[in-house]
Amino acid sequence: MRLLLVEDDPMIGEALLDLLRSERYAVDWVRDGAMADTALRSERYDLALLDLGLPRRDGLEVLRALRARGDRLPVLVATARDAVADRVAGLDAGADDYVVKPYDTDELLARIRALIRRGEGQAGPVFSHRGVTLNPATHEAAQDGRPVVLSAREWAVLEPMIARPGVVFSRTQLEEKLFGWKDDVSSNAVEVYIHGVRKKLGAELVQTVRGLGYLVPR
Repeated sequence: MRLLLVEDDPMIGEALLDLLRSERYAVDWVRDGAMADTALRSERYDLALLDLGLPRRDGLEVLRALRARGDRLPVLVATARDAVADRVAGLDAGADDYVVKPYDTDELLARIRALIRRGEGQAGPVFSHRGVTLNPATHEAAQDGRPVVLSAREWAVLEPMIARPGVVFSRTQLEEKLFGWKDDVSSNAVEVYIHGVRKKLGAELVQTVRGLGYLVPR
């Protein structure tokens, strides 16, 4: 899963970047509202973690512009603005959730997982299909009840396909789940991690759609 982190405080941003990457998210970090707006217009994300008090353009303006374009990207506002009126304004502007700094990081991660599940149309806390179960909270994978150890990037390519069976993901779309802006991307990275998934979970789980990409069948 790929997240956009919008945070102007360098210490908070670095801490969040490390936290989110440790949870197997690909993360792009921008430090002002204008850059956030550009990133949201030009890239595809699974969730945005948005501060409000930003240089160059306020976070609420960024959020309103996103929703005005009809973009339904899940947005979790994380800000020091703690007044009830601020929370109401953020939610009315289109935020899906709102947390106030300082927040508990475990709660923050749980809220992120819940919003991503909602964005994928999943109600339960785990993704399960064709005997394969992925638990984003614990990073545990199993097949027919048998634990399977997946690398972080094997997990990253499999999770969106298990969450949306029958949907074809192009190589570019899967690369976006794997890598942030600063990561080096080899030309065959997706194929390498798909091969690893097939080796551990069976060749039939992930199918190649010639000329289009990959899918997990319904």
